[in-house]
Amino acid sequence: MARGRLRLYLGAAPGVGKTYAMLDEARRRRERGSDVVVAYVETHGRPKTTALLDGLEVVPRRRVSYRGTVFEELDTAAVLARRPAVALVDELAHTNIPEPGVPGRHGKRWRDVEDLLAAGIDVISTVNIQHLESVNDVVETITGVPQRETVPDEVVRRADQVELVDISPEALRRRMAHGNIYAADKVDAALANYFREGNLTALRELALLWVAGKVDEQLDAYRDAHGITGTWEARERVVVALTGGPEGETLIRRAARIAARSKGAELLAIHVVAADGLAGADQVLLARQRTLAESLGGSYHQVVGDSVPDALLAFARAENATQLVLGASRRGRFAQLVDPGIGVTVTRRSGAIDVHLVSHSEVGRGRRLPGPGRALSRRRAVAGSVLAAAALVALTAVLSAARAQLTLTSDVLLFLVVVVLAALVGGIVPALLAALAGSALLNYYFVPPLHTFTIDDRDNIVAVVVFVAVGLTVASVVHVSLLRRRRAARAAAEAAVLSTLAGGVLRGEHALPALLERVRETFAMSCVTLLERPDESDADGGPATAGPAEGWRVVASVGAVPCRRPDDGDAEVPVGENLVLALRGRPLPAEDRRILTAFAAQAAVALERERLAAAAASARPLAEAERVRTALLAAVSHDLRTPLAAAKAAVTSLRGEDIAWTPTERAELLATADEAMDRLTHLVENLLDMSRLEAGALSVFPRPVGLDDVVPLALDELGPPARAITIAIPAELPEVAADPGLLERIVVNLAANALRHSPPDTPPVISASALGDRVELRVIDRGPGIPAADRDRVFQPFQRQGDQNTTAGVGLGLALSRGLAEAMGGSLVPEDTPGGGVTMVVALPAAAPPSAAPPSAAEPVARGPRRSVGITSNGRSPGDDRLPPPG
Repeated sequence: MARGRLRLYLGAAPGVGKTYAMLDEARRRRERGSDVVVAYVETHGRPKTTALLDGLEVVPRRRVSYRGTVFEELDTAAVLARRPAVALVDELAHTNIPEPGVPGRHGKRWRDVEDLLAAGIDVISTVNIQHLESVNDVVETITGVPQRETVPDEVVRRADQVELVDISPEALRRRMAHGNIYAADKVDAALANYFREGNLTALRELALLWVAGKVDEQLDAYRDAHGITGTWEARERVVVALTGGPEGETLIRRAARIAARSKGAELLAIHVVAADGLAGADQVLLARQRTLAESLGGSYHQVVGDSVPDALLAFARAENATQLVLGASRRGRFAQLVDPGIGVTVTRRSGAIDVHLVSHSEVGRGRRLPGPGRALSRRRAVAGSVLAAAALVALTAVLSAARAQLTLTSDVLLFLVVVVLAALVGGIVPALLAALAGSALLNYYFVPPLHTFTIDDRDNIVAVVVFVAVGLTVASVVHVSLLRRRRAARAAAEAAVLSTLAGGVLRGEHALPALLERVRETFAMSCVTLLERPDESDADGGPATAGPAEGWRVVASVGAVPCRRPDDGDAEVPVGENLVLALRGRPLPAEDRRILTAFAAQAAVALERERLAAAAASARPLAEAERVRTALLAAVSHDLRTPLAAAKAAVTSLRGEDIAWTPTERAELLATADEAMDRLTHLVENLLDMSRLEAGALSVFPRPVGLDDVVPLALDELGPPARAITIAIPAELPEVAADPGLLERIVVNLAANALRHSPPDTPPVISASALGDRVELRVIDRGPGIPAADRDRVFQPFQRQGDQNTTAGVGLGLALSRGLAEAMGGSLVPEDTPGGGVTMVVALPAAAPPSAAPPSAAEPVARGPRRSVGITSNGRSPGDDRLPPPG
């Protein structure tokens, strides 16, 4: 029996229209004559979605009782018995209600779908990006809502068709505001939490990237199945080849510019390592070039190959690359005559791939190869030469005595053994000397006529020439082997040191003294010093530990006696224009300086980091003090004068003897003075609290407190106008860890602002909801709102929205409220109210962690521990406002 085909509709968030698209596809198939049934579809009461069910056969659902509640689930057995051609199964990631003792009952709906597919039934289903296992943690970080219902990515990737149901965040929020996704009492909370524009944009990007990866997999599978090796320019992919030379950065930047010309192009940097692992690439330069490629949005790859052109072209074709960027050859003209080089070879064999040969400053300079004496130490070269001389003399004496028993061929072979021994012990120089001296001894003592350098037999001439050629060849091979062994050991040591350095960086060991101590230990030096040449404008010398010595000062040093200037050390490595790393203890060979450069660069980064941290720490108190001073002066000079002037005028009028005030007028003047003094007291209290916040001296005493206790007390302070405010606080809302007095001040300030800006016929709303370990209090108004550009400014002290009403206070309310919220470990952020207005969201830590909700068919709900008291008004039933809408 052929396996059924799976078609999936993938959405970035609930409500994008996956179920609608699935039902629309089912109706099209039914009109074409397909046998289509609705196995399980959840419309969530949406009228337009429900209307599409008309005329479609619906398989009755299975009713399951769980903890006193009856749930409806997919009846897989009934669908299998019906055996339709196509079955609609909504919500692929759904967790089934457990039914202990029922054989064949799966815990997840996607396993039921697998049963249907195995029976040969085509299935059309839906899933959200939030339910994919690979991005589950990312979605929780973005939205703050944990997703307990997940489906393995492999299940979705195996689908025969995956169609993205896409909609812009703005359109989805409008759909939500119009009530097409959630009930009216859930709209504000959903828009303020899960359905924030930033959340939806991030989820949409995740969905688009996942589908793009699926499309790439399908394209690769098609090309493999049909044996297509040519390049399909479906998307520009630019591959840049790196040799590990200094020209790499030029090539990467050129390749990045080429990729930038096409929208959506991909940049790939590749370095081919020789199969023996002994290529002479500069690992420090490669590391720098890898960082550059990744910073430009590309990726770095490293492959192993015997032939560089073959490896490059194989990688480019495997990645479906359209363009290949290589550097012009660094070899000289003679070398290019012997071998055309990698660039020419790749260009000739590239086929449909465009090849760019980029000129650079290293063209024609050639590669620096090690000299012949670098394979072994000088001591071993001397030992090899002595051994060769002694062995040749001894061998000549022994063979002269045994001339009658041995032929010339045997003599040549024995002399060749001496050449090989000389090469093994001393390298190529002793071997060359042994080969030349051996040929002379053979000619003089063993080739007729004896004791002359004349050879009368042509075969003997051939024997001597072959001996010299073989001796030189063997010596060269031994020398190269020893050189490669040394390189391999050196590369392993450098890799170990760089790995240790990288591990220290990852573990946070970036303090400058610790890094210098690591350098000292690695290179066995007695002292390591970081020196700096001060700028002429740097009069104080910065954070140096010693005074200047001939234009240099010691920034940091470890070891016995620090170097006062670069010449004091046995080795020095420049770091930029003004920094030098000086080492004392022993001269360093040239190959050690390459890895020392990596340590020096890290030392410069550590120094810069320390100085930036110190500068930020020293500037922060000054900036805060200046801001507080300026704010206080502005308040005293302007806003405090208004209530003082009103009180002064009222009192002066009462004391005047030239006017006879009636009792009513006297009472009004006294009320004016009293109101002005109350306003003055409130302003002074706000100023003092703001000053304490800025100075970090505000006392906070958090304890568990219920919002249903604090909000009514805060509204009582606002008097009769606050009675119009609608309060919707769920009974099951957890308590928050907060200072009751400070929290009451926050609510008073926010509610007063909401009343001031709300239209008379649309009073503010105060609601609350829980999410994980946070509780959010929302003060919602339908006023003019706050432009996005002004949202940061309104939280600055002495700022008022519009700055028109000079009797509305000094503009400390929002600044103080945010400061108080942050002092209690919370936050205060503004959001747009759907339909106009501003929603001020106060997020505070919950006093206790939320309890786990029982399994259900709906989306996961973030709830806190239940409390026996709740507040609702106007007959509302608030429910859980943080629940992302199902579907």
